[in-house]
Order: sequence, then C-alpha cells, then structure tokens
Amino acid sequence: MLEPAPPFFDLHSTDQASAARAGTISTDHGVIETPVFMPVGTQGAVKALDWQSVHDAGASIVLANTYHLYLRPGTDVLDAMGGFHSFSGWTKPLLTDSGGFQVWSLRELRSIDESGVWFRSHLDGSRHRFSPAGVVDIQRSIGSDIFMVLDECTPYPVSAAEARHSMERTVAWAQQAQQHHRSTAFRYPHRQFHFAIGQGSTIPEYRKWCMQELVDMDFDGYAIGGLSVGEPVDDLYRITEVSTSVMPDNKPRYLMGVGTPENIVRCIALGVDMFDCVMPTRNARNGTIFTTKGKVNIKNAQWKFSKDVLDDSHVSQVSATTQMAYLRHLFIAGEVLGLMIATLQNVAFYLWLTRTARQHILAGTFSEWYPEILRTVGQVRK
Repeated sequence: MLEPAPPFFDLHSTDQASAARAGTISTDHGVIETPVFMPVGTQGAVKALDWQSVHDAGASIVLANTYHLYLRPGTDVLDAMGGFHSFSGWTKPLLTDSGGFQVWSLRELRSIDESGVWFRSHLDGSRHRFSPAGVVDIQRSIGSDIFMVLDECTPYPVSAAEARHSMERTVAWAQQAQQHHRSTAFRYPHRQFHFAIGQGSTIPEYRKWCMQELVDMDFDGYAIGGLSVGEPVDDLYRITEVSTSVMPDNKPRYLMGVGTPENIVRCIALGVDMFDCVMPTRNARNGTIFTTKGKVNIKNAQWKFSKDVLDDSHVSQVSATTQMAYLRHLFIAGEVLGLMIATLQNVAFYLWLTRTARQHILAGTFSEWYPEILRTVGQVRK
C-alpha cells in the first residue's frame, strides 16, 4: 500500500520577536526548506551556470517564466520532450511565473480585456492570447511543480480607480484559473500546485481585500505581486506586511521579484517564505559581487593587486579559491569565466542568506542575527 503524500507545507517555527517563519514545502521533485531564494532561470536556464553549479550552490528550486517558455521552445516541444524536467535535466522542483508581468511590460504590444490578454511576441511580432485557463494549460505542458495564476500587474504610480479595476480583474482571473486547474488532470506523474497572486498597488485596503478574496478560494499558496516596480522601499515593506497579515499560517507566502539582500532579510522578518530576483545574476554580469563582508564592484582599481579571496566564509565552491585580483582581471579581459564565477558567488550568497536566516529562526536567535546581518549586507566591502 502506498504511503500518503506528505502535506504540501509544514510550518516548523516562528520567531518570537518578528513574523519570520521556517517551514518545508514538499513536492514530488524534492523538499524545499523555507525561507528560500529561487534562482531565476527565465528561459529555462540560470544565466552563466549549468545545472550542476546551480545544485552545488545549494538551490532546492528554480524559477522559469511561462511567457518565455511558451514562445520558445514552445509547448509542442515541451509536450514532445515530456516536460521541462525531462527536457532540461533539472531534477529538483520548478516554479513558473504566469507571464503576467512580462505581458504587462509589453505596453505597446498588448491589449487586456476581462477574459485575458492579447499580445505580440517580442521575438517576431506574432499575435498570441493568454487567458487564465490557457496559462494553466501552458504550465501543465511545462510540468511545473508550482505555477502561478495569470494576474494583471499595475504600474507605479497608478490611480486608485485603475488599481481597483486591475485588482478586481486579477481576482476574477484567479477564480477562472482555479476552476480550470481543478477540472483538468496533471499531464505528468508529479503533483502540480497552484498559487494565487495578490495585487492592489500601494493601497493597503485594496491589498487586504484582494488577498482575503484569494485566501477564501483556498489556493495551495499565495504570492505578493506588483511590487518592486518603482515604488518607494517603505511602501514595499508596508504592503508586504499588510499582505502577510491576511495570508494563512498554513500556506507558503511568496514575494515576487524582490530584491536586494536587505529587502529579503527585512521581508523574512515580515513573514515571507519564498523569494526570487534577477539581481544576483544580473549584477554579477555587471561586476557587482555579494559577499558576507559586503558588496564589491570587482572592476574597481582597488582590487587590481588584491590577494584577498572572494569570500572566506566559503558560501560557494569558488569563494575561497578565487583571488579578487584574478576575478578583476577576468572582467577587464572580457573572459566568460569571470561572469561564471561572479554569478555562482552571487547565487550562492543569496541561498546562504535565506538558509542562514532559517537556521536562526529554528535556533531562536533570529532577533539577535537580524540587525547584524542588515549592517553587513548594506555595506560596501573595503
């Protein structure tokens, strides 16, 4: 007789002085310990890293994007290859964004109505349709372990009337997506879980209403969307706190597209479990390196003769074996190896950050660690 599957989410500990939480998310491709950072592999790859390096950095889940995988390679390829895991060789859990943010960013190439969105591909201008049910079907083809509802992301700033209309549309789309998700079968043997996304711009009462409507629908998890789009950082924290106050304790909480190391630490303290952001990979390609002693611009002349290693805390397999002078040389010379080392260090740092936060939450020492780590991640390394 088969043993029953473990519960999707288990909450193990909550910090006594904040809302910080430690838990586990159980999928058929593996267990995810939270708080967790998800490296971003928008087109099905974490830029400058192979899967073994992503694994060695400590990643337990990665994020890919529905919009990009739909356009290329396409659902016909994904279906023929047996889904993303079989296609790519990534064996751990996968979360896919719905593509709503990407479509929203195509301001001149899309039109939104009450049942979905028409858009033109940024690749060749071809016309396509995303609907709440259709996005569920695309993510079925991808084979995501966790996938997101189609939502409408609002820009910043936006009028209250526009924010309300967008928020109400997001709730209606979530209901359509959930109905379709529950009435269709998994395409592959593993379970696929479904998260809703709260919207409402920076208006607290809208955020509360939207999240409560979604909570009442009983999704597998809940995300905070529409932030990190230009709003003041104080609004980011205020809306995150408002949103997590409505989210149930027994479901994962995901803050989408955020952010800096300081953002992540502060939002862990506000009760967020899951994060993703392109910052570690994008900043690595620009020469900004995150270390446990502060961030570094590796192109600066101060590192030209430095025998210091990248990070003596060994957050990645290259931390203690790469001298700063050598990494600077690689960037100045335009060597691809420089991008690979910098990306591996940054991704590993973000994973170290959330993993260490978890350890302190479980040990009951998060409140002591919190101010210390905020000072460290906010400083420039000398």
